Amino acid sequence: MSEENKNFSKKIKKIFIDPKIFTFKFGCKCQGECCNYGVFTDQKEAEFIISIKDKIIPLMDESQSKNVSNWFEPPEEDEDFDSGFAVGTEIINGKCTFLDKDGLCTLQKLAILEGKHQWEYKPMYCILFPLTIFEGAITIDDEHIDRLKYCNKVDANELTIYETCRDELKHFFGNEAFAELEKYREEYLNEIQIGAEK
Repeated sequence: MSEENKNFSKKIKKIFIDPKIFTFKFGCKCQGECCNYGVFTDQKEAEFIISIKDKIIPLMDESQSKNVSNWFEPPEEDEDFDSGFAVGTEIINGKCTFLDKDGLCTLQKLAILEGKHQWEYKPMYCILFPLTIFEGAITIDDEHIDRLKYCNKVDANELTIYETCRDELKHFFGNEAFAELEKYREEYLNEIQIGAEK
């Protein structure tokens, strides 16, 4: 991962924090439209998903490819991924290869069926969206948000992206680091308030 990011000062678990996540208003009522474009996975995540193909394939419907060689794009070098390589999921029938005809993620269905955490098998970038890791910082994937028809087009957004994605952030950072993130958020919002009152 990129060790230097001159735009942000706070780092938690080797990830810089874009404080915009504390103030950016966000709301979504779509049925997984963001999944239509696929997602980048770490190469190790892609390899793991392939290793459990025998559990995934029986849960797929006729709109999905059961041919494992059609599931992922070739790896690309990317420092934001732990392995140093990003692997995109293929788009099949206008949607991510793991998205079924009802708009449900097969990887998530498998985890729930097995009684595991719903995100047990999902790639981290998939879990985090509309947040993303870019140049070593957790930030907002506003480029992807902007091209979607429903995402963040909800009237009167009252919650921030941080509040909307609190569970995802806790999953990503873990409890101890998330507590540090909460503290940083409080400090940052206090600074803004003090600045506004001057």
